[in-house]
Amino acid sequence: MVMMKQMSGEVIIGSYREMEKDLKQQDGLLDNSYTAQFKNLFWHGGSVYDAWFSCASNQVAQVLLTLPYSFSQIGIVWGVIFQIFYGLLGSWTAYLISCLYTEYRTRKERENESFKNHVIQWYEVLDGLLGRHWKAAGFVFNCTFLLFGSVIQLIACASNIYYIHDGLDKRTWTYIFGVCCMTTVLVPSFHNYRIWSFLGVGMTSYTAWYMTISAIVHGKVKGVKHSAPTSLVLYFTGATNILYTFGGHAVTVEIMHAMWKPHKFKGVYLLSTLYVLTMTLPSAIAMYWAFGDELLHNANALALLPKNGFRDLAVILMLVHQFITFGFACTPLYFVWEKLIGIHGTKSLLLRAVARLPLTW
Repeated sequence: MVMMKQMSGEVIIGSYREMEKDLKQQDGLLDNSYTAQFKNLFWHGGSVYDAWFSCASNQVAQVLLTLPYSFSQIGIVWGVIFQIFYGLLGSWTAYLISCLYTEYRTRKERENESFKNHVIQWYEVLDGLLGRHWKAAGFVFNCTFLLFGSVIQLIACASNIYYIHDGLDKRTWTYIFGVCCMTTVLVPSFHNYRIWSFLGVGMTSYTAWYMTISAIVHGKVKGVKHSAPTSLVLYFTGATNILYTFGGHAVTVEIMHAMWKPHKFKGVYLLSTLYVLTMTLPSAIAMYWAFGDELLHNANALALLPKNGFRDLAVILMLVHQFITFGFACTPLYFVWEKLIGIHGTKSLLLRAVARLPLTW
């Protein structure tokens, strides 16, 4: 029995080593030319750090601007409790998903199945480990979540840009950003979001600390009240918005698959969550402390902050970040579409980009 376990361990380690070497060869990491080094720096992101940046960037987007609104619905105490609770619960869920992914991939590699040109997705993991009924449930849930997530990002873009330029109505801005987001078809997979994930974390960090510092400098508004929670409807609405922050795992498997060493993902999500909490807690607490119940009438916290260059920069950075988040939400849908029409395994990036265009319409 011990020998069988040892042999099984050797098979797992061996298959991963071969996979890591092959992925590095595909990415040109063994090539020392300047062109290859440039691509490695900005394009090929399969390290543990890349996974951390992807998770941290994807966890918090427009919701960063609406968490103060949630605090005005449920109060500071419950807001802090729910953020920490959902953050830890989400990290545990991501850990379980990583274990299931590792088990599924190991089984398939023992059967000599290759994933050189195939991205494993959550519904495939469920199919391989639990059967077709779980596959169908996972497929419907994930696709629905990602579809609505993509639409939310477009609407959020229009809402934010309105604080800088209100010459066009929000519907027109939504169409404009929709066209811009069509360029996400050019990004093959999460493996190629290296520079964007890095920038995304910087953008949300700036916005969060701008909100925190600006609220503290502004101070409490005259006659500020902190009456939350006042009703069960507002209480559960606020709790649901916080859950959305830490409960989205629709792209966890795709981020894992983009890593050179997927089995090292297990602690990545927890570390990214801890960092996200350093952004969401201070900003939400400071905004609610300064503006109190006024936030109930302003779901976007930026609406209450004074218009200046710092706020405009925060709006612009969040617009770019929402473009990145749109790509994160749509890329798994692109994979599903490619598999449906039978071109997912092709090496032609141009063919895949063209084939993805119908989904962006």
